[in-house]
Amino acid sequence: MTDIDHWRSEIDELNLQLVELLNRRSRCAIEIVKIKQKMNLGIYDPKREDEVIRLVQEATRGPLSKAAIKRLFERIIDESRRVEREYRKSG
Repeated sequence: MTDIDHWRSEIDELNLQLVELLNRRSRCAIEIVKIKQKMNLGIYDPKREDEVIRLVQEATRGPLSKAAIKRLFERIIDESRRVEREYRKSG
């Protein structure tokens, strides 16, 4: 196995782990939407989203910058909101 093959294999493994973690996160979002429905709360919670972004930016030690982490998590949060909206329509 060449060095590039080794690193590609490592990335492939990490990608699978990321998919599992993102799906776990989405399942958590669905549980939260169930609670929000009972409490008559909306999907969008800007204070919570700001807190999440701040926490993950503080956690990064590179090479991804705080700005890169912010962009990634904005997208993840956007997808969580989409999952919540879909659940509300079907649930």
